[in-house]
Amino acid sequence: MAGLYIHIPFCRSRCIYCAFYSTTSLDRRQRYVDAVCREMVARGGAAIDTVYLGGGTPSQLSVAQLDQLFSYINKVYSLAPQAEVTIEANPDDVDDHFADALRQLPVNRVSMGVQTFDDGRLRFLRRRHTSAQVAQAVGRLRRAGISNVSIDLMYGFPGETVDEWQHDIDCALALDVEHISAYCLTIEDDTPLQRMNVSPADEETEREMYYTLIDRLAAAGYEHYEISNFARRKASPAERGWRGLHNSGYWTDRHYIGLGAAAHSYDGLRREWNVSDIDAYISGIESDSPAVGFEVLDDDARYNDRVMLALRTCEGLDLDVLTTADRQYIRRLARKHIDAGLLRLAEGRLVLTRQGLFVSDLVVSDLMRA
Repeated sequence: MAGLYIHIPFCRSRCIYCAFYSTTSLDRRQRYVDAVCREMVARGGAAIDTVYLGGGTPSQLSVAQLDQLFSYINKVYSLAPQAEVTIEANPDDVDDHFADALRQLPVNRVSMGVQTFDDGRLRFLRRRHTSAQVAQAVGRLRRAGISNVSIDLMYGFPGETVDEWQHDIDCALALDVEHISAYCLTIEDDTPLQRMNVSPADEETEREMYYTLIDRLAAAGYEHYEISNFARRKASPAERGWRGLHNSGYWTDRHYIGLGAAAHSYDGLRREWNVSDIDAYISGIESDSPAVGFEVLDDDARYNDRVMLALRTCEGLDLDVLTTADRQYIRRLARKHIDAGLLRLAEGRLVLTRQGLFVSDLVVSDLMRA
C-alpha cells in the first residue's frame, strides 16, 4: 500500500511565513483540477490506504472540483476500505455548505491551520480567519460527522511570552480535537517574514515553550508520537488511535505518490517531483510532456533518509534495518550524544530523549553520511 498526496496550491492570500509552493491565481482552479485528473490517469493506478489533499488551501476548491478529484481517485486507484482521507482547510472556509459537502465525499479527517488563538498574531501572519472562527469550524465539522480533526499551532512569535503560549494551548485543548501539530515559527528564505527583518523568540524561551507543550498535552491524554505531532491516546487496545497515518508514512519509509505542481513521489529507490510552477505543470500535463525531476537514491542517501525520518518518531531508529557497516557507523557517532543525554539506546533502537528532541536537527546532522 502507498499514500497519495495531491497538492492544491491555491490560496486567497499568502501568509507571511509560508515557503510552500502556492499561488493566488484562483482563476486557474478548474484547469488545474483537470490536469491533476489527467496526471492520475497517465501515471496509472496503485493500491493506496491514505489520501492527503494539502496545499496551499484545498478548501479553496469548489465542492464540484473536490468531487471531480475523488471521482478520479476512485476510478484510478484501489482505495482501501478503511483509508484515511484528509483535507487541509482554513477555519474561515469551513462554513455550513463546506461541512455538509464533506458528507458526500470520502473525507474522514480534516486538518486546519489555526496557528494561534491571538487575533493580533493572526493579523501579523496575514491569516484570514479569527480565533472565534476556529471553534465554529470545529463545531460544523462535528455536526457533519467528521470525528477526526487535527489543528496546527505555532509558537515562538516575536515578543510572545510563555504565558501567552499557555493560553493558546488552553484554547486548543478546549476544542477536544483528536490531533495537534505544533511548530516553532521559522523564518524561511524568500518569504515576506524574512524581509520584515523581525526576530523570533530567543532559544531559551522556545525551549520552555516546547517543553510546556509536551507536558500540557501529555497531561491532557495526547501521545507525543513525533517531534511536532500529538495524537489523542487510544481508549482501548482495540482502537487504532489518532495518529496521522499519511504523514506517519513519510517517517516510516513508506512509498507515496505525489500529484500536482511541486508534489513529490517516492518508491523506495528514487524520488521524483513535479515542477513548482502552475503554468508549467498544467501545460506539461496537457501536452503529455510533464515537467518532472528525479534522483536515484544511492546507499548513503537511503541511510540518511532512514536515520533522519525515523529519529523524528517516538519509536526511533531500529538499528536492525541498517547494514552492518551503517550500524557500526551510527553507533560510533551516536556515542557522544548518548553520553550527553540527547539519545538513548534501548532494545536495539536509537531514540531521541526529551532533551534531544529540542536539538534534533543538531543531533541528526551529526549522524549523517556526507
